[in-house]
Amino acid sequence: MKNSYKSGFAALIGRPNVGKSTLMNRLIGQKIAITSSKPQTTRNKIQTVYTDDDGQIIFLDTPGIHKAKNKLGEYMVAVANNTLRDVDVILWLVEASDYIGAGERVIAETLNRVDTPVILVINKIDKVKKEEILLFIDAYKDICDFAEIIPVSALKGENTENLVPLIFKYLGEGPRYYDEDTITDQPERQIAAELIREKALRKLDDEIPHGIAVAIDIMRERDRGNIMDIEATIICERDSHKGIIIGKKGSMLKEIGTLARKDIEAMLGMKVNLKLWVKVKKGWRDSDFLIKNFGYRNDE
Repeated sequence: MKNSYKSGFAALIGRPNVGKSTLMNRLIGQKIAITSSKPQTTRNKIQTVYTDDDGQIIFLDTPGIHKAKNKLGEYMVAVANNTLRDVDVILWLVEASDYIGAGERVIAETLNRVDTPVILVINKIDKVKKEEILLFIDAYKDICDFAEIIPVSALKGENTENLVPLIFKYLGEGPRYYDEDTITDQPERQIAAELIREKALRKLDDEIPHGIAVAIDIMRERDRGNIMDIEATIICERDSHKGIIIGKKGSMLKEIGTLARKDIEAMLGMKVNLKLWVKVKKGWRDSDFLIKNFGYRNDE
């Protein structure tokens, strides 16, 4: 390890669905955070670790900052805001556009109240013409006192290799907080639950995913150590949603389970026997007890 070894914490913030989880997965080189085209995909602050010879970056992928509509929404915004207090650098992700909406202005107001260096990451440049990127930079450059501005495509990996050295620029010398082979502090049970929820987000109608959670009831490795038995429950808010999640003759639930099982097997490196159930818990997003029971905790 070098004498000038750097380490520190970097927060990824932005409106829902700007690509924070996709960027973190790209930088880490492995799927940790779930991705979806639907908002409110990330509900917990997910901590992942990037390590190389120069240092170590602990990324905090926060829930998107948005106007809360229920207690779950309030929890998500609180997690995102609290994270800004204890990090060395903030990465604010925005989409490649010269239109700055009300959501971005709310985030800019928040960032202007903190002393932490802010790197503006203009994402999704693969969807625009190269000559337009300078226009987007010009539109954003005065809304906040940015330390750096960098355009990237998290999905395609364009210019993301230049982001890590940029982050290290704002980190001081420090210890290696995690072993070099550590990529996340999330327990396997939580990642498994999130992978199941990701598949549900992708397969179900727009109005349903916001009202679902996933609880791992059983996660037990067999004695021979070559198969993991997992039983999980998808919780929804309405009786009508339960039927949609299950599908005709169980077809939708089976499809969600098949897709999730493949990702969980890749994560664990072993065969997985996955069984899914569906239960209705009306109004769980407004229940402090149920929010915590389903793994959404705000301990900061």
